[in-house]
This record gives sequence, C-alpha cells and structure tokens, in this order.
Amino acid sequence: MIVAEVVRSGFVESVHHGVVALTTGAGFGDVTSPFFPRSSNKPLQTVGLLTSGLVPREEADLALISGSHDGEKFHVERVRAMLAATGLDPSALRCPADLPLGETPRHAWLRGGGVAEPILMNCSGKHAGMLATCVINGWPLDSYLDVDHPLQKALADAVSRLADEPIAALGVDGCGAPIFAITPLGLARAFQRLVDAEPGSPERRVADAMRAHPELVAGTGTEDTVLMNALPGLLVKKGADGVAAAAVPGVGAVALKIADGATRARVPVLLSALRRLGLEIPEAVSRLPEAVLGGGRPVGEVRAVW
Repeated sequence: MIVAEVVRSGFVESVHHGVVALTTGAGFGDVTSPFFPRSSNKPLQTVGLLTSGLVPREEADLALISGSHDGEKFHVERVRAMLAATGLDPSALRCPADLPLGETPRHAWLRGGGVAEPILMNCSGKHAGMLATCVINGWPLDSYLDVDHPLQKALADAVSRLADEPIAALGVDGCGAPIFAITPLGLARAFQRLVDAEPGSPERRVADAMRAHPELVAGTGTEDTVLMNALPGLLVKKGADGVAAAAVPGVGAVALKIADGATRARVPVLLSALRRLGLEIPEAVSRLPEAVLGGGRPVGEVRAVW
C-alpha cells in the first residue's frame, strides 16, 4: 500500500509503501500482521521496568529510559548519574559502542578527539534503566540482555499486556536487547493506554515524563522533541526503519511502519495521521519533513498520499 510519494520538480520519482494503524478504526494497509516496532517499543518496556520495581532518581529519568537520545552532553551526564545511583559505571552497559546519534553532538565529539563509547549509544538510557531494575531485584547483571533473563521476561509480559496480544516473535534490536514483535494495531492500542491511564500508574508516569521532558526522549530539534513541544498532550516515539507511534488522551493513537524503512517518509505520514485524529498541526511542525534537494536547494517534497 503506497503511503507516501517523493515529488521532484513536479514529477513523482518514487513511492514508499507502508501501513498505518489508528485506534479510531481508520487504518490503512495490513495493520494486523506482526512487525518489530524497534525503539517505539521503549515506552512499553519502561512500564515493565516500573512494574518490576524500578525506582528512578527522578521522573525525568523515565523519559531518557524511554527515549533514543541524540548523545548531547545533558543526555550522557544523566545516563552516567543514573548508573552511579545504583553503584555502577558505564562499563556495566552491554549496548555497543557508538558515536552520538545527533549530527551536531557527533561532530563536536569527534572534533574533541572522542571515540565511540557505549554510553553515547542512543539506547544507553534504556540500558541504564534495565541495569537499575536488575540491581533492585538482585538479578544477574552480565546477562541482562539474554531473552531468558527474568528482566526480559518481565518486559515481554508488559509489552504483551499493553498491546493486548501475544508476542508474535522475538528478535535482537540494534542495541543488543531483545525486541518483541506485535501488530501495528497493538502498538497503537498500547500507546493509547499510556496516555489514558490513571495518574500515578506506571503507564501514565511514563507518558507524563516523556511529555514533560521531550528533549530527553530525543534531542534538540529532533522530530519527537519538536512534536511533543508543539502539540500539548501528544506522546510520540519514533523507531528505526520507518516506525512511529503516537497518542493523544481521549482522542486516539496511531502506529505506522514504512515498509522500506525510509525515515524521510515517516514524518509526512505521521503528520497526516495526526490530522486524521483531528489535531491542528502548527506551522513549525509542518516544516519538519525533509525537503527534496537539488543543488543544495529545495526542489521537491515527500508527501503523504494514503
């Protein structure tokens, strides 16, 4: 199913296929076949950490645990503080060494002579939260990424419960942690439950922390941060390979997957879905989609067509 097209100089040069699931019932494509939501699963996993006994230093830490941070200084310092609070240091992280995800912090890090480190990896906040939960429960630390580890079993249970469907398949995400396959409709359902949950519940704590601290979910000027700053009440989390999920309390939720993994099609399709939920999109947010460039200047656009 074609969800977006790339228009250059008035000519449609390519198209992107995908699926869009809305809890309002206005889905597009096959929304009941399982897929890996990648990092859009993170808020659901954070709920599992809380129900497993995680006690964050402060609620803002839940936003970083649920996020895919850009590796800015304030992200890295918070991850380091989270580890120190449990008596650990960055050597306990089992995510791979990486450079900052954000272009600006990555260039600054390299100019300063920095090299790839696990704490810079965009999932290091999630891993710090996993380790803290293991410390609280007395669970093994070296094997916390094993699918049979009690931590990962608890996270799988949380994802399944929130999506209201069984885990269809297990995989290994880019950060080395298990990833759980659910349907696009199940992912949308789960996000709706986060924002509609009772105040103080694990689900609502995660949603509230992410919306209160969107800069910790992503980074300065990135799509998740910009969207949550501009649209009050919106919860959104992107994932690798063209995935996104979002929800507005009392309104509805959406989950989408761009079939070829194209990130440039993700924002136009997401904005189109949010409009179908009845949201007014501010001008600043409407400028988020990447322009199609020619000779360094805009010559086209990527637009939703579903």
